[in-house]
Amino acid sequence: MATDPAAPLKSFKPKHKFFVGIDSDGCAFDTMEIKHKECFIPNIIQYWNLQAVSKYAREAAEFVNLYSEWRGINRFPALTMVFDLLSERREVQQRQVEIPKAQAVRDFINSGLPLGNPALKQEVQRTNDPVLIQCLQWSEAVNNTIADMVKGVPPFPFVRESLKMLAENADAMVVSQTPGEALCREWAEHHIDPYVAVIAGQEMGTKKEHLAFATKDKYQPNHVLMIGDAMGDYKAAKGNNALFFPINPGHEEASWELFYNEALPKFLKNEYAGAYEDKLFNEFKIYLPNTPPWKKC
Repeated sequence: MATDPAAPLKSFKPKHKFFVGIDSDGCAFDTMEIKHKECFIPNIIQYWNLQAVSKYAREAAEFVNLYSEWRGINRFPALTMVFDLLSERREVQQRQVEIPKAQAVRDFINSGLPLGNPALKQEVQRTNDPVLIQCLQWSEAVNNTIADMVKGVPPFPFVRESLKMLAENADAMVVSQTPGEALCREWAEHHIDPYVAVIAGQEMGTKKEHLAFATKDKYQPNHVLMIGDAMGDYKAAKGNNALFFPINPGHEEASWELFYNEALPKFLKNEYAGAYEDKLFNEFKIYLPNTPPWKKC
């Protein structure tokens, strides 16, 4: 029988009254920009034959993954969103470049399988579908480029201080859609992995599932908090009746300083829920629009 990859979350037993889930890329680490601009996007252009519209592919991928309400979503839905934005853009249509429909990838996304390379590899072996093979080659190339490129990027200021404070007062876990191998490598590189009980990547399920597995029926109301830099983090939190603390894109240092000095103490005193959380979230939404800038022109 296959081992359940989410077993560490499901079997987790609380040691404290409070729980904090922490996203990694773009939240704890300043890695979103380098990963997408130097690793994801060049491989999208190469593996999906978008050289003739590379400028527009880059703009679409940066919008989806960095500068929109979809920031931080899983790589496979993000990829198909890039294709959709390209397909409907007039400048791309004028160049008569064929944009991949990638229906097999969309079917994989809707299959209910964990959206990571292990499940994709199993689907490739089961179907031998050429589009899924292409997608797996792209995804593995992204991982290889990240492993080669992304080194020496420390956590944001006040992350380490916050983790030390959390260690004394709350159970903490990494809740991410990044592959687990990369997460473990990055957290260990900077010696902050001992501060978290579990490092949960895409292989363990969605962020919403991570929180559910780790916290359901284990903590009192308003004792579970998710820290994230994307709407997906907020939705994962609210899908589990948890609180949310936003790391504002472009203002990460200030957000972590605020968390350490003000928000975390409020959370531990049960003073976080309500008006304070609402104020932070309303500011956060300003940084994540849902309309690409080229559509506003």
